[in-house]
Amino acid sequence: MRKGFLTFAAVGLLATGSMAACGDDSGGNEPAGGGNDKKPKIGVILPDSQSSARWENADRKFLKAAFDAAGVESDIQNAENDKNAFQTIADQMITGGVTALMIVNLDSGTGKAVLDRAKSQGVATIDYDRLTLGGSAQYYVSFDNEAVGRLQGEGLSKCLTDKGVKNPAIAYLNGAPTDNNATLFKNGYDSVLKPKFDSKEYTQVADDSVPKWDGGQATTIFEQQLTKARGKIDGVLAANDTLGNSAISVLKKNKLNGKVPVTGQDATVQGLQHILAGDQCMTVYKAVKKEADAAAELAIAVAKGEKKDTGQTVKDPEGNRDVPAVLLEPKAIYKDNVKDVIDDGYVTKEELCTEAYAKLCADAGIS
Repeated sequence: MRKGFLTFAAVGLLATGSMAACGDDSGGNEPAGGGNDKKPKIGVILPDSQSSARWENADRKFLKAAFDAAGVESDIQNAENDKNAFQTIADQMITGGVTALMIVNLDSGTGKAVLDRAKSQGVATIDYDRLTLGGSAQYYVSFDNEAVGRLQGEGLSKCLTDKGVKNPAIAYLNGAPTDNNATLFKNGYDSVLKPKFDSKEYTQVADDSVPKWDGGQATTIFEQQLTKARGKIDGVLAANDTLGNSAISVLKKNKLNGKVPVTGQDATVQGLQHILAGDQCMTVYKAVKKEADAAAELAIAVAKGEKKDTGQTVKDPEGNRDVPAVLLEPKAIYKDNVKDVIDDGYVTKEELCTEAYAKLCADAGIS
């Protein structure tokens, strides 16, 4: 993963004009979007509303606001984790005249088919949040996902140290095996925790992926992990807040919540409440508005037929190409800085500080 000197989202600028996007290995035949002869229109396909609350509560809202502010027509739909629906929505959008298509793939196979179809019709393409391996997206907008994993690994280690746990037994609840982001997250936290496993400082007692990031399956998997470990799990590396909540629900049944650090990601209301209550160790906050704004600005430009130089690339190992990218930095959230998420406007005080959490919010300086 190679980074440029400037991050597009931070400066709000990209080089425009005739310059080809860096890493473009298409021989100059990539679609350039709508051009001047077609009214710009942007299609967005979100993955589901179950794996994380962010897709409907944040991404949709921020993307639409950015498109509306620019006066560009948009069509934002959710595939609800249905591969057939994903392809049908894409076909309808392409037939309906979108000049740029942005997708959050359900898996790389489905994503590739959709991107290739769009490319064949001259529609500009963007991978949003998840890179489609072997795909043909012209651009990729996301967070530095290995950095997300490193923050999780460092967070779990910090919380175990704070609790004074020696030779802790660690369980992994990884994300969906079909999601490249889950692989990158794991690369990140493995870089922190694997050396500790190798040195016997920590012991890894479970390492399981959760299909479709499904909370119900995660609950079953963690129950099995805890049973197999005979109740001896001292820390849980949960790849997002949904999976973290599943682990916490099982720990509560076994009166272990608050004793076993659990990580997360996405800074959901539920995850932040768990942190305030002491049931979750930390989460990773990804400023979705910045991601959505960066993606929207890029989509608007390519929908009008412009090309961009993002100054960054990521490697697609299956497609053996460098994909022009915009990558943003994530942030670790613990009890002492939950307020940062409120101050950033991602979660409101009213959502977080319900009656049951009012005192905990006050104690955390959220007023």
